[in-house]
Amino acid sequence: MSEKAADELPDRDEEWREMLTDEEYRILREQGTEPRFSSDLMDITDDGTFRCAGCGTALFDTDEKFDSGTGWPSFWDVYDDDTVETRRDTSHGMDRTEVICANCEGHLGHVFDDGPEPTGKRYCINGAALDFEQEG
Repeated sequence: MSEKAADELPDRDEEWREMLTDEEYRILREQGTEPRFSSDLMDITDDGTFRCAGCGTALFDTDEKFDSGTGWPSFWDVYDDDTVETRRDTSHGMDRTEVICANCEGHLGHVFDDGPEPTGKRYCINGAALDFEQEG
């Protein structure tokens, strides 16, 4: 899957609904969360890149993936600092840091400061917000 330029992305909500599955839309466009341990991406250990399901932007690499035990694909770093953005999320009575795709502004999940070294970060990401592209 190749990355879509910002000017190639849908302008309207109806276009996003046509392009994404119901689950992808609920998570990426409505800031939803998939059930714990429901993602097929949890068990992936093959070399490759995790891309945004909305626009194809490379977000995470299997070299930074780890088993956090939380029930969502977790990463200790991003593919490139320019591919994700963060913002404060105070929904559901919590104070968290939301992770979004910098290209399409799709909701990916949240980042926490309880991950492994060298970053100490745990990017807790919805598998439905990602597509996996295996190397080779």
